[in-house]
Amino acid sequence: MRVRLDIERVWKKVDYTISRFFVNGIRFHESLEDPDRGLDSSMSLDEIKALKIPGKTAIPTGTYKVILSPSAKFKDRSWAKKYNGLVPEIVGVPGYSGVRIHPGNTAADTDGCPLIGDNKEVGRICNSVNRYCELMDKYLMPAWYAGDEMSITIR
Repeated sequence: MRVRLDIERVWKKVDYTISRFFVNGIRFHESLEDPDRGLDSSMSLDEIKALKIPGKTAIPTGTYKVILSPSAKFKDRSWAKKYNGLVPEIVGVPGYSGVRIHPGNTAADTDGCPLIGDNKEVGRICNSVNRYCELMDKYLMPAWYAGDEMSITIR
């Protein structure tokens, strides 16, 4: 079974972006990213570089492949150890590398990566580790073991 993730950016603020997060078309929880600066995957690399503030810009909208791969940065975190250091990586993002879906609570916890959790407080998400493990256990690890394709669309 193919796993399709969707991020629908709905609250675009100066310092962060809060989105609705879907799995296979069903609302899952929310995500938090750095500010959306209007980047789109159809833009040229020069256009993206002109608008991007490194470490402080959400990735361009578009559809990307998702893989599970070892993360040197996160491998020692308890939530990553549970999956032998495998962390969802969003590949093929123009102007970005090492983009991963991971736990965190504020824009300070990300360098452009989507964080997953529950938006119960302005500018923050909570229950991030629990939501991350839920995503991994119910959807991503089973898809990975089965050899199924995974993708994410960001709007």
